[in-house]
Amino acid sequence: MSNSYDLVVVGGGPGGYVAAIRAAQLGMNAAVIDENPKLGGTCLRVGCIPSKALLESSHLFVEARDHMAEHGIATGPLKVDLATMMVRKTKVVDTLTGGIKMLLKKNQVTSIAGRGRLVADGSIEVNGDDSRNIQAKNILLATGSIPMMLPGIEFDDHFIGDSTTALSYEDVPGKLVVIGGGYIGLELGSVWSRLGAEVIVLEAMDKVLAGLDQEIARVARRTFEKQGIKFQTGMRVESAKHDGNHCIVQCKDSEPIECDRVLMSTGRVPNTKDLGLESVDVKTDGRGFIEVNEKFETSRPGVFAVGDCIGGAMLAHKASEEGIACVEHIVNETGHVDYNTIPAIVYTDPEIASVGRTEEQLKEADIVYNKGVCSFGANGRARALGAADGKIKILADRETDRILGVHAIGARAGDLIAEAAVAMSFGASSEDLARCCHAHPTLSEIMQEAAMAVDGRAIHS
Repeated sequence: MSNSYDLVVVGGGPGGYVAAIRAAQLGMNAAVIDENPKLGGTCLRVGCIPSKALLESSHLFVEARDHMAEHGIATGPLKVDLATMMVRKTKVVDTLTGGIKMLLKKNQVTSIAGRGRLVADGSIEVNGDDSRNIQAKNILLATGSIPMMLPGIEFDDHFIGDSTTALSYEDVPGKLVVIGGGYIGLELGSVWSRLGAEVIVLEAMDKVLAGLDQEIARVARRTFEKQGIKFQTGMRVESAKHDGNHCIVQCKDSEPIECDRVLMSTGRVPNTKDLGLESVDVKTDGRGFIEVNEKFETSRPGVFAVGDCIGGAMLAHKASEEGIACVEHIVNETGHVDYNTIPAIVYTDPEIASVGRTEEQLKEADIVYNKGVCSFGANGRARALGAADGKIKILADRETDRILGVHAIGARAGDLIAEAAVAMSFGASSEDLARCCHAHPTLSEIMQEAAMAVDGRAIHS
């Protein structure tokens, strides 16, 4: 087995393995180093994919319990078989990790199991199942991120744990406290709420989903409250501990909260410790993120970094785009990532999706804009699906009509937002989107109607 490569990628997540495959396509001899022999990183193993599997399973349970009767389908008493649900989740993950292994083999990318650490220019020490030293003309760091811990939290990875813990509860908690009102906490909180847990979300700020367009975020909060999730904002958690048969969460100037389990979901930090960055003088900022230039090159020539470990939106698809662009820069200087058109999705029910700038950001930048809104209730397909709640909002520059941001909450919003991202990537105006014929009856018509509403010519809303 070779110990010398054109490109060695440290980290086999969506930024790393995608970059390695693209490098191989461009003629480079590439390898991927990862501690876990099952590649895919946090996203595939203990993040995006398993959480979506549980979200789908729990959604189907609620549909069968609460909504099938509306369709004339009598279900009778229902029971959750959590063990079987977890087996399905694991099978989905295993299938996809196996798929990545096949893709690497197909593209002749070498997979090396172990912890990669920089030890000198162009040299990586691998410790683990396949310990050895690797030489590389180029090194790409794609080590991702890890959950952020708060002081005073007695983390035991069982009763008090992070998102990884919450993906594998052996039973449904009677009462679950989620610390943090971001998308991860709300997705996993939704799973366990649907399955029968009492879920309380504690958020230090005065609002939840702080990074989203706040009109959409407020609609989301009201919707989740109707579903039974409780929110307590302005709650600064000082401690959480397991005491006997229950957990106790203490917030500043508040009575302690007793619960069965605690989910820490307060954000993520870069996974950049013990990489040997100091040995080759790779600079990081005050928060530990690796500093890179517009070509993703670090302070050390020949060492590059992409994904969560360099900051910005911590999204799998953003990491993949950066990985591809980075490799293309190395080979032929053509790499590009349009950060203005990277969509973000919250996979709750209803889904929340956005791309571009929010109303708050436009106001802060003194950009004058027009707004077009269409509700899901005005759409025939949404009514037929029994998914009439939600809306799509399009923000366009008042002078040029160029689309600046699109925000949606409703059924399949995560799929619908792709149209907006493509339109914005091509610099489309709201009129461009409005004049594209959309099939009837489809949910995509809501996007067209919102575009028509930008200049007051909506037909159905």
